[in-house]
Amino acid sequence: MSFHYVAKLPTPEEIRKQFPMPDHLVKLKKERDDEIRDVITGKSNKFLLIIGPCSADNEEAVCDYVNRLARVNEKVKDKLILIPRIYTNKPRTTGEGYKGIVSQPDPEKKPDFTSGLIAMRKMHIRAIEESKLTAADEMLYPDNWGYVEDILSYVAIGARSVEDQHHRMTASGFDVPTGMKNPTSGTLSVMLNSIYAAQHPHDFIYRGHEVNTGGNPLAHAVLRGSVNKHGRSLPNYHYEDLAMLYSLYQEFDLVNPACIIDANHSNSNKQYEQQVRIVKEVMHSRKLNSDIHRMVKGVMVESYIEEGCQKIGEGIYGKSITDPCLGWEASERLIYDIAEYE
Repeated sequence: MSFHYVAKLPTPEEIRKQFPMPDHLVKLKKERDDEIRDVITGKSNKFLLIIGPCSADNEEAVCDYVNRLARVNEKVKDKLILIPRIYTNKPRTTGEGYKGIVSQPDPEKKPDFTSGLIAMRKMHIRAIEESKLTAADEMLYPDNWGYVEDILSYVAIGARSVEDQHHRMTASGFDVPTGMKNPTSGTLSVMLNSIYAAQHPHDFIYRGHEVNTGGNPLAHAVLRGSVNKHGRSLPNYHYEDLAMLYSLYQEFDLVNPACIIDANHSNSNKQYEQQVRIVKEVMHSRKLNSDIHRMVKGVMVESYIEEGCQKIGEGIYGKSITDPCLGWEASERLIYDIAEYE
């Protein structure tokens, strides 16, 4: 046998009971959820900005960053909704490297999943308590949803997960907006089929139970660029790409046709400083076309306190240990610039 069962992990119910969401934060999350939902359904004209580190590897630095966002949020909240990226699981192309705080609460030590699940939940709750901003996270492992289902206001399904049936069906049970990224191949029909699956009811096996879901009408598209057969990044945020997505949306039986543009990853070829230019081009495209304006509900930006990235062990506070990020000063300027477009 190549499987070695190391330890039985605490259940989501046990972790939630040990680290509950205080009642006043439950109320705050409901208000935030309603506000974000209204953007996806078209009831609100506010613009979503999902922004933060590539991976949330350090509680102190992440909460520092989110508190900075909260102060900026007070100045732009009439036009924008800032949703912090607190991504606690990191997908790896080859399986090598740091996989997120759930796997390694200390990036310089061996994996410890029990401590990681606790660290994830404590960090999320602390960030909400201090900033009053509920966050986004990526659902890399569908079985982990129960640990954060009462905390998150936005969920992303990554490019490598979006074709997976278990991810699609699990997302059909969410009650918060769920962004389905285009696959790395860039095939938009795959992404739209994933949205269709997430928007409809399903019966399946989940964490040892037979379950059924009602469908998630808030599932929507996220354009993150693609990679061709030669390994070259191809962007899909340009005006023509957005017009094509709008046209394709009309061919599918989908409600709430919406799109978020991921300004990094293959759209920027991981040139993090290009995110500023990309976001501004997207905002300009929204001005040129009323259909694109209605469909594009927000952008994603990878941003941290210090720009760029570092190797694990360098110990630079607030600097990414995975993909390079925009620094705080440039990020703050960009937020105000987005608000000016609105």
